Amino acid sequence: MHFNKYIYSSLLLLLLPLAALAAENDAAVHQDTVSNFCFDCHNAIDWEGQLALDLLDVSDVGPDAETWERVVNKLRGSMMPPPGQPRPNQETYFELVSFLEDELDEAAMQHPNPGRPGLYRLNRNQYAAVIRDLLGMDIDMAAILPPDTTSYGFDNIADVMNVSPTLLEGYLAAADRVSAIAVGDPEFPPEEANYTVSSMLSQDKHIDGFPLGTRGGISADHNFPLDGIYEINTHFLVNSLEVVKGLQFPHQFEVSIDGKRVHTATIGGIADYTLMLENGAASTESVENRAKVRIAVPAGVHNVTVTFLEKTQAYEVDQLQPFDKNNFDPVYVGGIPSPARVNIRGPFNSRAPSQLTKSREAIFSCYPDQVSQEQACAEEIISSLARKAYRRPVDDTEVGVLMDFYLEGRESKGTFDGGIQMALRRMLMSPNFLFRIERDHPDVAPGESFAINDLELASRLSFFLWSSIPDEELITLAANGQLSDPQVLERQVNRMLADDRANSIVENFAGQWLQLRNLDGATPDEIAFPNFDDNLRRAFVTETSMFFETIMREDKSVMELMTADYTYVNERLARHYDIPGVYGDHFRYVELNDPARGGLLGQGSILTVTSFAHRTSPVLRGKFVLDNILGTRASDPPDNVPALEENDAASLDQEALRQRLARHRADPACSSCHNIMDPIGLAMEKFDAVGRWRDLDEGGLPIDSSGELANGTPIDGPTDLKNALTAQPELFVNTFANRMLTYAIGRGLEYYDMPTVRAIVDNTADDGYRFSAIVQEIVKSAPFLMKQAAGGEGQIAANISQ
Repeated sequence: MHFNKYIYSSLLLLLLPLAALAAENDAAVHQDTVSNFCFDCHNAIDWEGQLALDLLDVSDVGPDAETWERVVNKLRGSMMPPPGQPRPNQETYFELVSFLEDELDEAAMQHPNPGRPGLYRLNRNQYAAVIRDLLGMDIDMAAILPPDTTSYGFDNIADVMNVSPTLLEGYLAAADRVSAIAVGDPEFPPEEANYTVSSMLSQDKHIDGFPLGTRGGISADHNFPLDGIYEINTHFLVNSLEVVKGLQFPHQFEVSIDGKRVHTATIGGIADYTLMLENGAASTESVENRAKVRIAVPAGVHNVTVTFLEKTQAYEVDQLQPFDKNNFDPVYVGGIPSPARVNIRGPFNSRAPSQLTKSREAIFSCYPDQVSQEQACAEEIISSLARKAYRRPVDDTEVGVLMDFYLEGRESKGTFDGGIQMALRRMLMSPNFLFRIERDHPDVAPGESFAINDLELASRLSFFLWSSIPDEELITLAANGQLSDPQVLERQVNRMLADDRANSIVENFAGQWLQLRNLDGATPDEIAFPNFDDNLRRAFVTETSMFFETIMREDKSVMELMTADYTYVNERLARHYDIPGVYGDHFRYVELNDPARGGLLGQGSILTVTSFAHRTSPVLRGKFVLDNILGTRASDPPDNVPALEENDAASLDQEALRQRLARHRADPACSSCHNIMDPIGLAMEKFDAVGRWRDLDEGGLPIDSSGELANGTPIDGPTDLKNALTAQPELFVNTFANRMLTYAIGRGLEYYDMPTVRAIVDNTADDGYRFSAIVQEIVKSAPFLMKQAAGGEGQIAANISQ
């Protein structure tokens, strides 16, 4: 045994110098590669890209980790050396990249830095989700709170979540409104809410989710605050003469609440048509008066749907008359009456809720039968709600503050419910509710790293996966100090991913990463794309959302986001994609025969948000791929370089566009980025500006989608592009992990976070890059579990005061 130890020690002493010598030789070889291919531009004199690599040492990357991470990012995306410049062979190229990454990762292990996020504040989407989970209420926060600032592609970045007077007023208004509705304040005043649809929505067919046998309409889940009388007014789309279309013929209109028909009316016919000819405005008023309904509705959330009964598409006899230009009907040109807006007013003659609403059920865990029981019951209710709202156990002092407000409300309103309402209002304005405060440990020196406590971890976890508060199981585990146990944490992540609340990842993470939220603002030119309507816009969002949700729910490899040979379509979208055999408005899984259509880059949502209104944009599409697929962000153009006149309606043919792009690339200030972006975007040119396949461009010329990527790979069309982008799966997975880690920790990633991203990719490779594996690795990472202590005292106070 001793002899074996002696041999081992002797061999180790011999091998260590050899290993060190090999490492030195590797560093020398890679230093030569950098010298030969990078120093001509990136030196202390030319300082191209504000980078002087001749002043750095490849064998000691730690002190200049930030700069070397920039180098690695460009090399991984094959952005350097620029196209047309000499390059090392592929083996040498990737050996250099691997060497730099290994050295950077080793240096990071010696000096770990989990970063320090700013003070977290509930953003608008999170606030709505928290109210839903805390009080069982759905509330439209867009009408109360201003939009949140976006940074690094997301609206939950702590460093930019400042507090303005306008925001504070919004929070106060939200607390007042939410507490009154939740409790059922009988003094709640009448109000009105409007639910609209786009004028671009085609309402000639059934809409998914509406009652069978209907066409078009508006459906909304409305929160009726009290029992009372409510007025439901429907306003219809009008034409240029301000009259409702299609009044020549009768149409059956209906209003339903929770699926039960409560009102019907005949819209159109001889009487309406005659009145329209005599007085257009009067006919519109008459129609809308007939559609109006006043009805008693109990408190709570109820679905209100206004729609028309579906009629046969066959023409009626009166519609089959020959066209007479002397008797042209300006009202009916294939038109049908369609709801444009529903206005709900009330309550009138209101009274406190007579039945248990979801919000009252969530609040009143007890209810006193007599005055002597009120104090104890109030403390039970307030303690329970505060534990959920503050996301941790609460102490007697905190409960006491809320009880003071209860007593004040009990006295001023004269009821037990009024006291609870006032305490709830104070709770919703508390910094403990609005902010997620992660305090530094008193025994940790400034700048040092430490693990956040279990309760802070529970909040990080729930806002990452649910965009909302932790549930009771999570709080209990955290309060008992068990959540940070690796096995417990892994089980909780799996449980939370299986929960319906994890759909917030689709809406808030994928919706921002893939720019789905921008689709609302996309307005394709109605002359260039006359078939684009709001139905197609909605279908785009639904397709990509269902596609991403499938990857998450079925725990597939995230690489399928790029390579999938399936998608989800309804009849409207299938027609747009030229997919046969799909009928009806409901979405279903379909296998794709065209490989160009598979994956994110073949979906109408991505293709539309990366286009101009009247034409495609190779630059926007190329930049999207660089930023969101390859993760190698293109530099901003210099201030003194004129913008590319790409968005020019005067010249739509592709030959002219290619020539303009070529001229732009000829400018040395533009070529470094456009030589990389343009071939990517041009490869996607056979998808038009709304994602439909085409072989001819806007000018009627054949489309040339050929090109060469920055690494010399020839491509021709979207299929070749997709194959090239996925040839090294770790590139896309790295970008996915980078974006998801940014979203998870609520701060932009810095150079010192890149080793963590690479570790996430490496640790999930053997598992095929499954969705849950990446989430688990993010949750286990140092940036998620730890933070860096403030550099000086008063950091938290300074953040709060901003």
